[in-house]
Amino acid sequence: MPAPKTRFVCDVCGYDQPKWMGKCPDCNKYNTMKEIVIAPSLPGGAGAAASKKNTKLASIKTPVHNAQLLQNVTVDDDSGSRKATGIKELDRVLGGGIVAGSMLLLGGDPGIGKSTLLLQICRHMASEDFPILYVSGEESAVQIKLRANRLQVDVPGCYLLAETDVYGIRDAVEAIKPAMLLIDSIQTMRLSDLTSLPGSVTQVRECAAFFTYMAKSGIRDMSVLLVGHVTKEGSFAGPRVLEHMVDTVLYFEGEGKDAHRLIRAVKNRFGSTHEIGVFEMDERGLTGIDDPSAYMLAGRPAGASGSVVICSLEGTRPMLTEVQALVSYTNFGTPRRTSTGMDYNRMVMLMAVLEKRAGYKLQNYDAYVNIAGGLRIDEPAADAGVIAALASCYKNKPVDPQMMVMGEVGLSGELRAIAQPERRAIEAARQGFTGCILPLANKKKIRVPEGFRVLGAANIGEMLNALM
Repeated sequence: MPAPKTRFVCDVCGYDQPKWMGKCPDCNKYNTMKEIVIAPSLPGGAGAAASKKNTKLASIKTPVHNAQLLQNVTVDDDSGSRKATGIKELDRVLGGGIVAGSMLLLGGDPGIGKSTLLLQICRHMASEDFPILYVSGEESAVQIKLRANRLQVDVPGCYLLAETDVYGIRDAVEAIKPAMLLIDSIQTMRLSDLTSLPGSVTQVRECAAFFTYMAKSGIRDMSVLLVGHVTKEGSFAGPRVLEHMVDTVLYFEGEGKDAHRLIRAVKNRFGSTHEIGVFEMDERGLTGIDDPSAYMLAGRPAGASGSVVICSLEGTRPMLTEVQALVSYTNFGTPRRTSTGMDYNRMVMLMAVLEKRAGYKLQNYDAYVNIAGGLRIDEPAADAGVIAALASCYKNKPVDPQMMVMGEVGLSGELRAIAQPERRAIEAARQGFTGCILPLANKKKIRVPEGFRVLGAANIGEMLNALM
């Protein structure tokens, strides 16, 4: 019997080498190289079966190459291979549904609703013609059934399996032949050929590769949805290669105490990577929100200073959001700056522009900026709204609640043009707003509904004079 092999694998990036090092040469992290022992394949086991299969495949004569000219490649419409999930917001993020034979990775904080979403997918998609195998490595079948009863999931074609061994899952797949495989979660799966613990870099990488082979090499294309744990920094636990192996990467966002949840696609080989889905969590599970602008603006204070409405563009969806700012005098030498929902450094830069270009003396004031509703805004079109909210609170003068503000702010205090201002203005008019302020460069080309006022400003001084 061959001796087991010893390797040292980085817990952060998955880099492996035969000798231990204090610092990983790939990600430059210290004390992340962990020793793993790769057990040799036993006679007649999975390794022998794979070897026999490879020998059989090698005996088949194949052409020297399968290369073809790009102009000769034909592309068929994938609408027939897509299967709608029945959850409108999720289908929006996926680009219309789940493609047969695709690999999806869903991540999010503990308790955010990942397992709930899997059961709701089963409720809408599972049938005798479309069987789904739900594999859980964290809960028993009884626990899943109790949650299914609460969510009223009782459909034919939904199979439950409490298993962590990949080979056991493979046997179940060969017996059931499901159209979709749900794995909750990939960090609990293990290959018996490896001696490392479940959740380690090697186990996660090899198990994901095994499921990818199962999804794309079968006679019937099987979609696979993997649930992944995330670290405290918000990234997927395990090797970075996990995200490269799958076709679609979805992040579940939201705080546990908030009622709403967001699903954002950061990678999608079959659709846009900028779409988001908005959900509300209640006792019935996740419910899609068709009008997120109205939902985010619900409860907005009337006549309060430091409150400004902006419009962020998430993929093809314009979404109105409230920016709140609080400026308070402090006796301490170093004022405090805090931002929630936007980049901290961006907020500090905008405060410096407001102080230098508009004459607002903020060096002795604490400043707090919050994007209401728990959204994360990272596009520069929100700069003008942050500037207006800070100035409004500083002067204690409320901004017209029927005006929306949008525009990118430069270091010279100028308002620069933004993308798709017309769609943003139409969304504001649909929500009952009477006008908006936008960069002067965008005003010349914009077409808005009748009765909707559009004010153009070249810099933040003109914008603030028009608002207050």
